[in-house]
Amino acid sequence: MKYVEPIRNKFELKKVEKILGRNKRDLLFFVLGTNSGLRISDILALNVEDVKDRDFIDIEEKKTGKQKKFPINKKLKTLINDYIIDKPDDDPLFMTKFKNRLERCNAYMIVKTACKEAGINYKIGTHSMRKTFGYHHYQQFKDVVILQKIFNHSSPNITLRYIGIEQDEIFESYSNFIL
Repeated sequence: MKYVEPIRNKFELKKVEKILGRNKRDLLFFVLGTNSGLRISDILALNVEDVKDRDFIDIEEKKTGKQKKFPINKKLKTLINDYIIDKPDDDPLFMTKFKNRLERCNAYMIVKTACKEAGINYKIGTHSMRKTFGYHHYQQFKDVVILQKIFNHSSPNITLRYIGIEQDEIFESYSNFIL
């Protein structure tokens, strides 16, 4: 089984955001995923009241049952405030045009279609948003222990492999090795 990859290139990431910017819901959904590291199941379970007038998102992770609390950054806060105007607090944050909660298959098609339009031709899925967060968080802070805690992984090696750093380092060593 081939695993999905993070979007490593920031230019490609911005291109996907621009494409998704045609729809406020889709852009917020994607940016929330790439700026929080939440799993798709946790993103889709959010209601308006979970983000409205808040500085933090505080949830119980569906997969682990553990509490997760993290601050809402400025980029997300702006997108959230623009998106939830006049939405009832008890509505799902991400709804279809038929007023149903957005489902995993819908989310997958949103991400896949935008990435394809952006010219991304490697394996992408909804989990790519979480991996993209991890990859860029590691690139910015170089702190695998913090990232391990964010992801609730059991070891730093698992975290590095998960975000594709191990493979990047192998490719880099081959590319720079000349005998």
